Amino acid sequence: MVTKIEPATMAPAETSPVQTQKLHPLPLRIMHWTNAVVIVIMIGSGWRIYNDEPLFGFLFFSERFSLGGDPIRSLQLHGNAGYAGAEQWHFFGMWILVLNGLAYLTYCTLTGRFKRMLWPIRPGEILATLREAFNFHLRHEDLTVYNAVQRLLYAGIIIVVFIEVLAGLAIWKPVQFSNLAILFYSFQGARYVHFFGMVAIVLFLIVHVALALLVPKSLIAMFTGGPHIKKSTPSVTALARLVAQAGE
Repeated sequence: MVTKIEPATMAPAETSPVQTQKLHPLPLRIMHWTNAVVIVIMIGSGWRIYNDEPLFGFLFFSERFSLGGDPIRSLQLHGNAGYAGAEQWHFFGMWILVLNGLAYLTYCTLTGRFKRMLWPIRPGEILATLREAFNFHLRHEDLTVYNAVQRLLYAGIIIVVFIEVLAGLAIWKPVQFSNLAILFYSFQGARYVHFFGMVAIVLFLIVHVALALLVPKSLIAMFTGGPHIKKSTPSVTALARLVAQAGE
């Protein structure tokens, strides 16, 4: 008698649920709005400091839009039109900007956000996106994907802020940071770089705010966190593994 052996059936493998997260997690939103406030402080106080020793004789910034206190009151107390107060605001904002910026760079690098949102940046895609914008065909329906111009602007402004910090240090302590001043040719060169970096940041803010108003859901997402996306694997795990292997 031959016994027929039925093929064994394998039970379906259990699949773990896909982990999701907000497009803009809470730590990112806190750092974003902190940067927003600090940048306004830095620009407003920087304009008052600029007025004390302008680079261009035809350009002065209104005291209404600058930080440093009441000019008349400040003149009575400190002998200047609020420049001392403006420097205090500027240094206050500088330290927050540096610390918050380092936290932002670390967070976005370890979580893979930079790679996911800002990479790659291809010239062909940038030109195509610009043509769409000029023809009023630019769409931004998917908040989870940045177009080529957005990637270029966001990556570029990070570089600009980094250069601004270096130039600011060279202006603040030209003797102690004389090597930094050499990077900008001279102390005056650092002042010019710092000024035009400020111009670049102001232009970026104008474009950034305009786009946020044109696509209101992108602004709302920076308050609420936006849609859920697949949670990316933190790079910190791989980093910890490499450190452990190096110690063996």
